[in-house]
Amino acid sequence: MSYSALEIWTVVFVVGIATFAIRFSFVALFGRVETVPPRVETALRYVPSAVLAALVVPSLLVVRPTLGATLVNAELVAGAVAVVAAWYTEDIFATIAVGMVTLHVLRFVGVG
Repeated sequence: MSYSALEIWTVVFVVGIATFAIRFSFVALFGRVETVPPRVETALRYVPSAVLAALVVPSLLVVRPTLGATLVNAELVAGAVAVVAAWYTEDIFATIAVGMVTLHVLRFVGVG
């Protein structure tokens, strides 16, 4: 089934307007509200962590043909080492440095 250029651009335009309306509604809502309700404020604290997890986890968890190949994935091992570094140091720069050094060493050695 083929679609005309007009149909494709109509869908792009409608989806773009819908996305803009959803995002703008939050800006307009919080612009009119004097204070943010405590439950909303509590929920908003978890947004950065959720976004970071949504960006990082898919690149770490790559399913390979075998379980051994999946577990010896260089990105997964480096991510696990970075988690341990984060746990002990509680420093974001140390976590990034340890994770990146581990990833590059594993790639240099030929793991994953």
